[in-house]
Amino acid sequence: MNPIVIIGKSGQLAYELARCAPGQVVCLGRDDVDITDACNIEKVLDQLQPAAIINASAYTAVDKAESDADSTYAINEQAVRNLAAYCQLRGLFLVHVSTDYVFNGLKGAPYTVDDDIAPQGVYGASKAAGEAVVRALLPESSCIIRTSWVYSSHGNNFVKTMLKLMADKPALSVIDDQVGSPTWARGLAMACLEAVEENITGVFHWSDEGVCSWYDFALAIQELGMQKGLLENAIPVHPIPTRDYPTPAKRPHYSVLDKTLTRTRFENLPLAHWRKQLSAMLDELATQ
Repeated sequence: MNPIVIIGKSGQLAYELARCAPGQVVCLGRDDVDITDACNIEKVLDQLQPAAIINASAYTAVDKAESDADSTYAINEQAVRNLAAYCQLRGLFLVHVSTDYVFNGLKGAPYTVDDDIAPQGVYGASKAAGEAVVRALLPESSCIIRTSWVYSSHGNNFVKTMLKLMADKPALSVIDDQVGSPTWARGLAMACLEAVEENITGVFHWSDEGVCSWYDFALAIQELGMQKGLLENAIPVHPIPTRDYPTPAKRPHYSVLDKTLTRTRFENLPLAHWRKQLSAMLDELATQ
């Protein structure tokens, strides 16, 4: 059986994809393929004869991207162009993962897939450029899935950072005026695989259900972390505005993604509330 090739090996999504479809996928990291080199992509992928490709790689260092635009665009646009061109040449289906950062966060209501994009920084702009390439080259054989606030038991993410800080610090301050929806990478991985299996084309939004601020998310992490024995003591967690925690890159203040279309087309994958998904991931973390 021809494998589904996952571009990415060390990231959270690739990790979950490999676990969700053992034996069906091959994950390729930087040591396996240079996605910025079209000739290398052709050489490596032709040997594997993929059934489809899921692009789970990206330059995601949002703040670093502001001073490293060349590298950011090399991965988030040019490499995507190379992958899409290969899929076009070989007649393959491509799933490409994008981000809520393509929006500016000023709408104040959930973003639909058809809302105008207006990225605020290099990372968001580079991801928007990658989306445009996929749409242009593979209008009938691709699925673009935008997501937000991704975490997993694997790799570095907000949940694991909070657990570490809550174990080490006497108190924490967390931003309370940026609002979105957390996403367990496990569910996102299943959505990517579903898109391949069911040939779901177009642009979709995938996050867990419900809405919260980073502050709300942190409180839930502490509460559930205590329940599951991942934390020994509760510490004070204080809400602060974005202006008190300046960063090189602007974050969208409200980046909730409307999933109406997702519920229609991904009906085999019912969406779960973010607290339920967080609890399941922390159960997994507690057993590791």
